[in-house]
Amino acid sequence: MDNYKEFIGFLAAVLTTAAFLPQVYKTWKTKDASSLSLPMLVIFFIGIVCWLIYGVLIDSPSMIFANSITLISSFLLLYFKLTYKKP
Repeated sequence: MDNYKEFIGFLAAVLTTAAFLPQVYKTWKTKDASSLSLPMLVIFFIGIVCWLIYGVLIDSPSMIFANSITLISSFLLLYFKLTYKKP
């Protein structure tokens, strides 16, 4: 039964993480992060850190996988937001 639960977790992890990647790619390619909200990105980043810690504490491979990738993606968006400021 645990394999079934973990499979659903990995499926959710892949889908939600994949849904986030086009925004990272678009922002990187256009060098335009003006439509992204800095407070939202900071809150989201902190939330992902908390989810990753939680995943480690409960030893959930799917949560660790998804939140590790999303942490990198959200860090990149934060970096782009701070770097690609329009003069």
